[in-house]
Amino acid sequence: MEKLENVTGDRQQQKSPLSFIKKLLIARWRELLILFIGVYLPLQVFGLLALEVWQHEGGFPWDVPILIAIHKTAQPQLDIFALSLTKFGSFWTAIPIFSTIALVLLLLKRWRSLAYVLLSALGSAFINRTAKEFMHRVRPDLWESSAHELSYAFPSGHAMTSMTLIAVLVVLAWNSNLRWLVLIFGSLFVVAIGWTRLYLGVHFPSDILAGWMVALAWAIGVNLIIKPHLTKASDVNEQPVEETSLLPEETQL
Repeated sequence: MEKLENVTGDRQQQKSPLSFIKKLLIARWRELLILFIGVYLPLQVFGLLALEVWQHEGGFPWDVPILIAIHKTAQPQLDIFALSLTKFGSFWTAIPIFSTIALVLLLLKRWRSLAYVLLSALGSAFINRTAKEFMHRVRPDLWESSAHELSYAFPSGHAMTSMTLIAVLVVLAWNSNLRWLVLIFGSLFVVAIGWTRLYLGVHFPSDILAGWMVALAWAIGVNLIIKPHLTKASDVNEQPVEETSLLPEETQL
């Protein structure tokens, strides 16, 4: 009798909306935290930057001083280094890298990760192109740059491409022992590409920051939807069945 009362009490507790919400939040707190920090906050920053650029064509008070300070460090050797390094942040340079990653994932039958890479890369490029055409922000013209760019400035395509690439690599490597190595060196790469755009005088700092924020939000948002991390590190000979299987909610077309 006492056991029956306990079972009845548990069922009533489970039917309580407060108990349901509590259990749901406990079960999904990681996803919610990632959504807030990785998607909402970056989009909030990007929105504030875009609004300021839209309302005031001159941009931010700190844009030009930062560019001038960086330009004071200019020297011939750095010019060559910046011109060479900045090419690695170009979308056309990143295409072979994304393609190689996609091919490897295809051969390994990691279809979910493959979908994540393709959506992240193509979506990032589409967002950048449409945002540039919508914002119509001209590039800095403080000195004659050795890098000739014809497109608009906001947001930076190089900043978005480099951030998208590293974010994708971090997500794919998250369940392996390489995740911190990828995160550290990837962060240095992203910052280095951003520095080259400022050093060459083809972007304002706010262009770089906006590119980082929207690319990060997109890559993390796609990650939360596609869930490429469902496959965990396993034996080399073990087929990752999870990546070739749809979740129950994804089969209801």
